[in-house]
Formats: sequence, structure tokens, C-alpha cells
Amino acid sequence: MKSIELKRQTVFLAVIVTLFLFFVSCQKSSTTHYANENWPTYLGDKGSSHYSLLDQINKDNVHQLQRVWEFKNGEASPNDHSMIQCNPLIIDGVLYGTTATLKVFALEAATGKQLWMFNPDKDSVLTKGLNRGLAYWEKEGDKKIFYASGEHLFALNPKTGTLIPSFGNGGIIDLTKGLGRDVDGFRYHMNTPGVIFKDLYIVGGKVSETIKPIPGHIRAYDVHSGEIKWIFHTIPHPGEFGYDTWPKDAYLKSGGANVWTGFSLDEEREIVFAPTGSPSFDFYGGDRIGSNLFGNSIVALDANTGKRIWHYQMVHHDLWDRDLPAAPVLATIEKEGEKIDILAQTTKMGILFVLNRETGEPIYPIEEVAVPPSDLEGEEAWPTQPIPTVYPPFSKQKLKREDLAIRSQEINAEANKVWNESIYSGMYDPPSVNGTLNFPGYYGGGEWGGAGIDPSTAVLYVNSNNFPWKPKLTPFVAASPGRNLYNMYCQLCHGSELEGSKMFGGVPALKNVKDSLSKIEIYDMITKGKGVMPAFKELKKGEIDKLIAFLNHKEKDTTSVKGEWPYPYNFGGHGRVDMKDGLPMIKPPWGQLTAIDLNKAKIKWQIPLGNFDSLNIPGHPITGTPNYGGPVVTKGGLVFIAATADNKIRAFDKETGEQLWEAKLPTSGTATPATYSVNGKQYIVIACGGGREGAKSGDSYVAFALP
Repeated sequence: MKSIELKRQTVFLAVIVTLFLFFVSCQKSSTTHYANENWPTYLGDKGSSHYSLLDQINKDNVHQLQRVWEFKNGEASPNDHSMIQCNPLIIDGVLYGTTATLKVFALEAATGKQLWMFNPDKDSVLTKGLNRGLAYWEKEGDKKIFYASGEHLFALNPKTGTLIPSFGNGGIIDLTKGLGRDVDGFRYHMNTPGVIFKDLYIVGGKVSETIKPIPGHIRAYDVHSGEIKWIFHTIPHPGEFGYDTWPKDAYLKSGGANVWTGFSLDEEREIVFAPTGSPSFDFYGGDRIGSNLFGNSIVALDANTGKRIWHYQMVHHDLWDRDLPAAPVLATIEKEGEKIDILAQTTKMGILFVLNRETGEPIYPIEEVAVPPSDLEGEEAWPTQPIPTVYPPFSKQKLKREDLAIRSQEINAEANKVWNESIYSGMYDPPSVNGTLNFPGYYGGGEWGGAGIDPSTAVLYVNSNNFPWKPKLTPFVAASPGRNLYNMYCQLCHGSELEGSKMFGGVPALKNVKDSLSKIEIYDMITKGKGVMPAFKELKKGEIDKLIAFLNHKEKDTTSVKGEWPYPYNFGGHGRVDMKDGLPMIKPPWGQLTAIDLNKAKIKWQIPLGNFDSLNIPGHPITGTPNYGGPVVTKGGLVFIAATADNKIRAFDKETGEQLWEAKLPTSGTATPATYSVNGKQYIVIACGGGREGAKSGDSYVAFALP
């Protein structure tokens, strides 16, 4: 009996040991599998999923996260509201990113130690702007990094940070060339990376939305030579599909319908999805009567040839600057037992469009709803706009008087005064000379940070903004030469009274610019751009001198002129409707994070995102804040996001929306984080550039990991 019992114990111990060894082996296998997990593409992958399989950091231990390194290069420029909006790449233990002045760098991703720095503008002649990321190409041991500054596209050696001379002209391409018409000296800026497909780099860009616009055509460049391999005309030429949705000569002079947000790519089907912006001029379309294809559309193109496969227009004849703000998310959902490959497109309206990726057909019906006509001279607003009937919006869709701020009697009275003096019946009220409320607003709804998705559940995670704006058009009248130039080139952002605006999170007032900037500094900023401000290369020196004289209150020539402005109206500036206390005219939440189950077409959870801690608003202990930059979703059960005006990064339980962790940043992280692993250790990194919503400008990247 004793021997039998001993055998039983031996067998039992053997089973225990075997199970233990199996468990350890699985853990080692998992660690090995994730030894160097990359973040190789803008927003994580070519489907713009923002998703990572890493789960070392999970719901059980995320509270232990701590800062492990910070990279700073000392280039923050508070006077110019400099920013960093870069979603960095991490490949084989090396992190690639951009600085506040658009230099490119490589770091050891585990330590933050600098490996190299590339300055595209050693001679201070290139235009500046913003950069949101890079693109990486690799084949048979050959590797390239692609990056843009202003209108120039660069090809770099990832190991050394030096230009690759075989690409373009010594490693550089001028993106204003090859658009099919002469736009020399016009404004063009590639602020978001394109997408790599085989040996092609497919790109878009940001163009002028007022005077001297550039067409937003999509181009594919050979990654070796820089030669244009194909072009798709987003403003169709004669004989092309969509040509009849514009005036006959529009292809010669109209602009916009550009992809400034980046692309998504279905590599298996070899389809690239292009989300386009509004035609120019944003707020008046009397010179572009028609629905204006392919503005405000998802356009599915054959990635090999650039040929159109299908399109879906989400705003007809845009009069509200409702560019599609981010690349669509590619995913697979289940409907009535059938799996369907889809794309989900967020919008500034807070509306979610979900389409069959192969055909462009809506998953559920989308209705054309009648909207108000325009009363502006020469304008013909489109009579209907598309509204999804099943998928829920992720932002509030319509304001009511009871939504007005109640944080004090004085603020409530001020908000009611604005309400009573404004035109408002809904989000498609056309602009007017009397002032029309725009809600959810020019910055969403959804914004350029885009949405993330968990492919295992088809739950979409999107952050959004909720605050009203009040745009106003004014008849364009003659003015002094300097004032006239200001009206044409500066008023859109800086306001009709030089008062500045909340556009881009804060455009400075120019009333006393002479006290903070010298004439040389102003000249340099006008010709080269800075941060969100583009370079105005089309202005001649004499014109710039007149403009600076006006800004410095030293204009001598007061003869009235009308100049080249081609429209009967000018835009009085982007006016976010904030009250005397600097906060929105409506109740919170002002920023939100929403989880939408795409299988069920239902909101799973929705929470305020960010908080103004000093406020104590009845019924709103967490206010939400304006937010810019997107989420990262992980297999570890987490959603990471910074983006908020309170200078924090947070982690949420992706099932419930419960906040599990937060950390204070050096300044606001107005960018999308990235997650990766090096030698089996998982990291979260975020660019901290600030420069928006009152946050100081910053110049750092901060990485977090478990102890």
C-alpha cells in the first residue's frame, strides 16, 4: 500500500512540475515573441488601427507605470506656439521622431539616447510647419525613412540620418511640382505621412484654403528614384468621373479636396483609402457650384495605378471646413452572422460612417436629409447631407438652450445673449453675414488623432471635442494696402480685429506684435512659416513690407485697394464661443472618449476626457477638455491617451472606461502615443509639444514602463 501511495505522490508531483514548466515555457515564449515588438507605421499599422498585441502592461499592473526616460532637445519656442504632434516610429529598438523645429532624430528606444539628428534646413531657407510622423520602407536589406518639411519630401538612411542621393534631387523632392498646373510659390505642406505600398510612397498634403489654392491631387512616388508613378485628380479633369460636379474650368483654378490626414491601406486587396478635405474657399462656394467631388470623400483607389474603385462623399459642397479629419480605421465586423471587412470613418460632425471596404456600400442605411439653403450672394448650398441611421454619433449633435453654461449667473446671462443673437437650427446652417453657430465645431467631433480599434472585439475608441464656434462672413471691401493684405492672408486665423483666435488651440493676437517681434522676425515668419502658420511664399518683398507696416501701426499709404481677393465675402476669423472666464458657452463635457461596438452598432461606454481641476460645476465633477491626438489600444486590456489640455496621459480599462492610471507630463501631449518593446520590455512613449489651449510649448518625448 505504501508503495502505491508513493507512486501516486510521485505521479502527482510530476504533473505539477510538468504544468509549472509548461507555464514557464509559455511565459518565455511570450517574452521571446515580443522581444522587439515594433511600431513600424504611422498610427501602428497601415489599417490605422492604433492597436498593439503587447500585453506586458495590463489592467492588473498599469498603476505601476513610471517614467523611464525623457528626450529633450531644447527647441521649444513659446513665442511662436511651437508644437510636436509626431506619432514616432519604433523599429528594431530604434525610435524615429521629429522635433518642434522639424528636425528628424533617432534614439535608442530603451534609453532615449540620441543616435543621430538630421536638420533639413541648415541654411534656413526651407519653409516650416507641423509634422505628425514618418514613413518606413524596407526590402531585401535596403531601408529608407521618408519625412516631409513644408513642401519638401526627404529620403533618409535610417542608420545614419543622411540623405539618400538617388531619390529625387539629392534626396529631396519639391511637392509643388507635378500637380498638372503651375503652382510655383503657392502654399503646400505635407504635415502627415503617406503610406508605403510595395515600392510606392503614396502621399497627399495641406494646401491653401483661401487665396491661390492648390489642387489636392494624390500622387504615388517611386521609393527609389522619386519619380511620380501615378496621380489621381481629386478635382477631376475633363472626361474624368466627377468632372460634372464642378464648373467647367474648376480643374484649372480651384483647390483643396486634399488628403492632409494620411491614408489607410488594404494590402491584401491592394486598395488605398484616401480621406479628403473640403474644397477651397472653405466657407463660400459661389465659384464652385455643384457637389464638388472628390471633396470631403473617402476615395478607394487601386494602389498600383491610382484608378478610382469607388467613392463615398460625406459632405456635399462643403461650406463648414468639414474635412475628413483622420484616416479611416480598417476592421472586420460581424452582422447577422456574416463577417464583413469594413472601414470606419470619423468626422468633425461627430458622425461615424461605416462602409463595406470592398464596395463602398454603407453597412446600414444612410439617408440624405434636407438642410437649410444659403442667403449669400451667388451661393448654392447643397440641399441635402448624408446622415447615418443606425451607427450612433459620438458627439452631441444639436444644441438647446438648456445646454448653455450655468457655472455662474453672469456666465449664463452671457451665454444666453450669444444664443439670442446667433443663427442656429443645426449643424448644417450655412455661414452668413449675421453669424451662425457651428457645433460640434471646427475641431470636432473627431479630429486628426483618429480612432483606435480592438480587432478581437470590433470596438472602436474615439476621442472628441464639444464646443461651439461662431463664424461670420463679411462683404469684402477695399482697404489700405497693408490692411488689404492682412484681410486676404491673415484674418482667417488672427481675426478681423487682430484679436487672435482659439483656432489650432490658440492663434496669437497681433495687436501689439511690434512689442514682441522685430521686423526681421516677422518677415522671417511670413516667408518661412512657424508651427501651424504656413509660409506665404507667394508674397513679394514689397507686399510683406506693407503688411508689416500695417501690423506695426506704421502704414503711410492709406489709399484703398481691393487686391486679388476673388470672392465677394471674407471670413471674419475662427471664433470659438468662450465666455469671459475663457471657457465654452455650454455645459461640460467639453471633451469625451467613446467606445462604440461596431458589431452591435451601439455605444459601449462614453466618459469625459480630461479635467479642469479648479472648476466645481454642479453635475459635472469631470469637465472634459479640448483634446488633440488619438488613442492607443492594447491586448493588455487598455486604452492609452494623452491629448488633453490638463497635461496628462491616462490609461483606461477598454471594457468599462474606468480610469486605471494617469501621469503628469512636462506639457500637453497633443499627439498619438506609441507602444513597443525592446528586449522583452514594453514601453509607452508620447511627444510632449504643448503649444495649444494655453499649454506651454515643449520639446520632449517621454517614455513609461513597468519597474
